[in-house]
Parts: sequence; C-alpha cells; structure tokens
Amino acid sequence: MGLPKKLTEMQRKFANLLVANEGRKYAYECAIEAGYEPDRARQTAYELQNPKLFPLVVKYIGEIREEFQKKYEVTYEKHIAELGKIRQEALKKGAFSAAGNVEVARGKAAGLYVEHKIIRTGKLDDMSKEEMEKELKSILDEYSPLLQDVTPEDVKEKVKEKRIPRVKKLN
Repeated sequence: MGLPKKLTEMQRKFANLLVANEGRKYAYECAIEAGYEPDRARQTAYELQNPKLFPLVVKYIGEIREEFQKKYEVTYEKHIAELGKIRQEALKKGAFSAAGNVEVARGKAAGLYVEHKIIRTGKLDDMSKEEMEKELKSILDEYSPLLQDVTPEDVKEKVKEKRIPRVKKLN
C-alpha cells in the first residue's frame, strides 16, 4: 500500500472547507461536510491533517492557507484604499456621519492622529485646598525641567484667569 499520487475529491473538499472556515468550524465538522462518515469524522479529520498519513492533503492545506493569507493580507496601502472605498459609498448614500468616521479611521491609520489617554485616580473635588497645593507643587517639581521656572503662584493665577463660573441646577 503506497502513498497516493493525487488527492481525492473529498480530500480537496475537506482541505478547502478547513481553511475557509478556520476558527469557525472544527475539523471534524469540515470532514462531515466534505462527505466523510459522521461516526468516524474526528478520526478522519485527525488523519487527514497528519503529514505521515496524508502528506498530500497536508501540503494542499498549506498551499491554500498561503493563498488565503496573500489574498486577505492587510497592508497599509490596501487598508487605506479600502477605507477610501467605504467612505465613497457612504457619501453616495448620504451617510455623512459614517463617511466622517471612515475618514477619521483613515487619518488614524496614516498616523495623522495621536491619542492620549489620561487615567485619573481620585477627584479634585474631594481634595482640600492644602492637598491641591501640595499636589500642584509636586507636579511642578517633577516637571520643572520642562516648565522653565513656573511657580505654583503662576499656575494659580492662570487657573483664576480661566475659571468658568459654576451653573446652578434648576429644580
């Protein structure tokens, strides 16, 4: 009993189903769909993926995977072009909000936007005036090389200038 020289139709179908449904279906489900006996599907799926038992099937699966990777490869150029197509379709349909969102996504992909996230622990409203001044002084000390002789009093004055009056709630 030598190794077969070509794949059967069921082996081809199994390999195609396996690669096309990667992550969505188990190998044994692909074996059943390809026409293999449901009672033996798990064993058959294992055997078909074993290079010692079925080297041609394993090789074919590898070739199909490589094709899929090339076909669906995400590159900067493809990504930007695809986003451009989506934007154009949204504009044609009058979906200006969607088109704007896509344009922002294109800008992010191109590196035109930089996101900064600041995580705050604690509330300023919960701090006393002395605690705030102490915190402000420590921040100024830490960043003094960047601030070039800025004092806590300078910052307080700037804050007072920009202070927005609080709005009272209406009952």
